Amino acid sequence: MITHATSPKRVGFLIGLFMLSAIARGQEGPTYQTPPAEMTDLLLAPPTPSVKLSPKNDYMLLLERSAMAGIADLAEPELRLGGLRINPVNNGQSRVGSYIKLTLKRTKTSELVPIRAFPAGRFTDLSWSPDGTKFAFVLLKPAQLELWMVDVVRQQARRLIGGLNDVIGGEPFQWAPDSRSLAVKVINHQRKAPPQPTNVPKGPIVQESLGKKAPARTYQDLLKNPYDEALFDYYLSAQLVSVTLTGEVHELLPTSILTSFSYSPNGRYLLTVQLHKPYSYLTPYANFPKNIDIVSAAGKPVKRLTAIPLMETLPLGFDAVRQGMRAISWRADAPATLVYAEAQDGGDPAKKTTIRDQVYLLPAPFTNPRRLATLNGRFQWVSWGTDSLAMIAEGWWKTRNQKMWLLNPADTSAQARLLFDLNTEDVYKHPGYPLAKYNQAGREVLLTTPDNRWLYFVGDGASPDGKRPFVNQVSIGGKEQRELWRSQAPYYETLVDVLDPVTNQLLIRRESVSSPANYVLRNLSQQTESVLTNFPHPYPALKDIRKELLTYERNDGVKLTAKVYLPAGYSLEKGPLPTLIWAYPREYKNAEAAGQVKDSPYQFTRLGWAGPLYWLTQGYAIVDDPDLPIIGQGDTQPNDSYVEQLTAGAEALVRELVKRNIADKNRIAIGGHSYGAFMTVNLLAHTNLFAAGIARSGAYNRTLTPFGFQTEERTIWGAPDVYMRMSPFMYANKIKTPLLILHGEADNNAGTFPLQSERLFNAVKGNGGTVRYVQLPLESHSYSAKESVLHTLYEMNNWLDKYVKNRPILEAALN
Repeated sequence: MITHATSPKRVGFLIGLFMLSAIARGQEGPTYQTPPAEMTDLLLAPPTPSVKLSPKNDYMLLLERSAMAGIADLAEPELRLGGLRINPVNNGQSRVGSYIKLTLKRTKTSELVPIRAFPAGRFTDLSWSPDGTKFAFVLLKPAQLELWMVDVVRQQARRLIGGLNDVIGGEPFQWAPDSRSLAVKVINHQRKAPPQPTNVPKGPIVQESLGKKAPARTYQDLLKNPYDEALFDYYLSAQLVSVTLTGEVHELLPTSILTSFSYSPNGRYLLTVQLHKPYSYLTPYANFPKNIDIVSAAGKPVKRLTAIPLMETLPLGFDAVRQGMRAISWRADAPATLVYAEAQDGGDPAKKTTIRDQVYLLPAPFTNPRRLATLNGRFQWVSWGTDSLAMIAEGWWKTRNQKMWLLNPADTSAQARLLFDLNTEDVYKHPGYPLAKYNQAGREVLLTTPDNRWLYFVGDGASPDGKRPFVNQVSIGGKEQRELWRSQAPYYETLVDVLDPVTNQLLIRRESVSSPANYVLRNLSQQTESVLTNFPHPYPALKDIRKELLTYERNDGVKLTAKVYLPAGYSLEKGPLPTLIWAYPREYKNAEAAGQVKDSPYQFTRLGWAGPLYWLTQGYAIVDDPDLPIIGQGDTQPNDSYVEQLTAGAEALVRELVKRNIADKNRIAIGGHSYGAFMTVNLLAHTNLFAAGIARSGAYNRTLTPFGFQTEERTIWGAPDVYMRMSPFMYANKIKTPLLILHGEADNNAGTFPLQSERLFNAVKGNGGTVRYVQLPLESHSYSAKESVLHTLYEMNNWLDKYVKNRPILEAALN
């Protein structure tokens, strides 16, 4: 027998091969998993179609959304520049919702209208022409975006142009008021290849501040270097062209960083906004320097309205605004008149003054502005009616106040009449908002009765018994109101539109606990109605669930409400259930308003990827979005006692659930997303109420968001104790309840970057807590890939089963 010794080189080769194989196996890691089949079926159920009416309400489009994206879609090339996420292949947004199918019907008869040559594929940005005889949309193709148009009279679809630029979002096109052409933002087809990176830097990256305060929240996806700037210029550069209905193209504006454009109602002018350098590495593109111009419909310069500098120095506060012309838009009921606001306090809400804003009108030829209104608060919006009628709203965040005024644009010397003076937190007294209709230019103007004596107001109708949406008529000459219509039990109904003010014919969206939203045509004069759609229940497994509204009190007397869902076939006589509470706290300046009922017991139970209702199929009771108010009345700010109030609210909720025999006190989980995740970890750090916690995509260390967060306007230097006390990261050593942390690896939300979860995981682990951290590749703040969402449900379900549903009896007794 002959034997061969293994050479040292051979041994080294084998060891190296083994090590590479082991490393490869280690890098594979876990694969995507799926939850129980019942949960998977609910997530993947096709959503109920949405409806979009034509301007004259004679046609309705039923739009079906596309299925969830796959993880392979998220792995496609993506650029993150200036706060944008860009698809560099088709020059669109990298993550955009879309439709896959539409059905055209006549509204009053529900007659189906066929469309010839409608393209296959995903589409978005659907917009009706002002005359309501056509609609346009963007077809999402892998290599480019195409503009298509459908003539509903001829029942024909046709492609108009390709190569659209839609990296910013919003509609990359706008109909001309005469409905004969569209202004379209397209890429420059003569542009060269994208700029290429270099490994050799030309110099350092320098940022400088020269003594001016420049507070900024913690943004993500910002520009980082000159190469990012070059890419930003390349992909945002666009031409504005005019495209006729036969596909003829005429250039309107040469290549620039065009962010928005809009026709005047008479179609003779365009209002344009163009960015220019210097760019910022501290703030998103919306704060970059910009020029706002008026050009003719042929693209010739008419007037530069304003040049806005780089905005890195805006004062702190939600009522802070920039100086100069802002909120510039076209007056909807005039041929070519601009409306805009200007701050009278330097844009600084901390400045003591009685006049905050002036609102001006600037008619063509745009040389002589005249004052429309003087406001004690910030200008919010204006709705136009006729030459002698407009409504303007002002507000002030710190006092949660809003005022609506009626005024006469033709006589600005006339006294404006106060229509409503609101506390925006007091939903029981909220009058709603004015209803609009489309005029011939396709602009929304106030809807009035045929005698022009009454406006229509639409509201949620919140009450102690739940929301009951309404339509009121509000007199223009006085303060009289009369109720035209209100939702009635056992349905939850909302107004879509008033189709005919003469007969008061309404289009209503109707749903109930057991029926999804469908559309009903109701004639109030004749007391008749006809059903236009009959969408089936999308979630048969949830058809027989129970929904209840619990009302109870916090220990300080604040009234609270919680929505509770119980599994199909379950009754309280069967004993308490394992329970999942999914919550999101909110801030108030008024204790009474904080306790008002803001839901309806008759609304249909809709499922979103982020909600908790999937666990109804697993035998859990679900408490979804209960009241956990954080209240600061008078000069006291809500967050001054955040932990104490949060704890008191959670204690009251748990006490009520146990008292009603809904929940087993030893098997209750708490969870939330974003600010709800922040809440979850705080409750685990400061209470022993829960068997487990689930925190998704949150921020836990407020020293990493030093210039404010959520509704907190103060900086960490102005309220250091508040920031420290509210940071559950500082109490990680007290978190002994099992905590599941999930986070998208590409989170783009201000302040909730993945580092927050990484640091929290290490802190809890380092202090001996039970914790699991799951990072989802490619996902942003909202998760969108099917594989990611299914795996999220899988992780959450395993965590809940292990530490809540099947919690050991002995462990529960010891706690």
